[in-house]
Amino acid sequence: MSDRDHNPASSPTQPLVRAQDLAKTFDVSPPWLNRVLERKPRALLHAVDGVSFEIQKGKTLALVGESGCGKSTVARLLVGLYEPTRGSFEFDGKDAHAAYAGSDMRSMRRRIQMIFQDPYASLNPRWLVRDIVAEPLIEHGLISDKQALTQRVGELLQSVGLAPADMAKYPHQFSGGQRQRISIARALATEPEFLVCDEPTSALDVSVQAQVLNIMKDLQRKQHLTYLFISHNLAVVRHVSDQVGVMYLGRLVEIADKQELFSRPRHPYTRMLLDAIPKMHDTGRARTPVRGEVPNPLNPPPGCAFNPRCPFANERCRSERPQLLGDGASRVACHAVEEGRIPVVLVPA
Repeated sequence: MSDRDHNPASSPTQPLVRAQDLAKTFDVSPPWLNRVLERKPRALLHAVDGVSFEIQKGKTLALVGESGCGKSTVARLLVGLYEPTRGSFEFDGKDAHAAYAGSDMRSMRRRIQMIFQDPYASLNPRWLVRDIVAEPLIEHGLISDKQALTQRVGELLQSVGLAPADMAKYPHQFSGGQRQRISIARALATEPEFLVCDEPTSALDVSVQAQVLNIMKDLQRKQHLTYLFISHNLAVVRHVSDQVGVMYLGRLVEIADKQELFSRPRHPYTRMLLDAIPKMHDTGRARTPVRGEVPNPLNPPPGCAFNPRCPFANERCRSERPQLLGDGASRVACHAVEEGRIPVVLVPA
């Protein structure tokens, strides 16, 4: 009997994944002597600053935003590659970071796996595919018999659209899309419940992206997997997600069900991102470009971090940081939305 079968914390209403006020700060200061000689203070980078969300079992939450907004740091916090500076991450009712540091580490790591962005860097070029996919099975002591191990690796490769014969090859003998399938097979080896996918298709051609995404959706349906899907491609997000969170400079500025966010975006930054997507039937309409640059994360503006780029910003926006407010599945961190200063815009599908 597995953990998921007998854990009393599991229930249909309780989310499988809950992040609460998750934060990660990096000290990027120059060496102590340089700081003394140049009279510079310590430099702290708030990569993730108070992010909270929930994911129900079998669902997909997508995190989107420009490069450097903290999406990948959130992913690494959830799989235990980083320790949080503040906040908590609960998985199936348990404190995941306490489990990572304690005796439950192996059990937690079996249940949570990650698919990395670059299929060229995440596979050991000196290992055969058999060894790459079998490594989690051996590491977690799931299969020790050599024949059973080979059979299981073949089954995993077949589940992602590859052939069992491919296990005798090296990664360099595969295309980018095939390598990413190998990465997915490796992630599935421990029969996880939660997959953290850090831009798993961004390094692939568009046609190959579609194949990999369809495989991931099929696997989710068959194995009832839960995904955190990180991407900067809104077209991909629209295809795979149930809920979407929009990040800006380490904070969530809006989170809503997919249909709601794409049809009725509320935060000015979300609107800006959606307006920048080329649409086939809007060839005659002038689009609003994404204005301005992302501020320096080492020296973010006071108040709302988006205020230098926002057409609705006022004095309150420049001095007071907005909180993520709302009811149910739709929440937004924006003073202008809270005060009703932004007109409702319906985006055609």
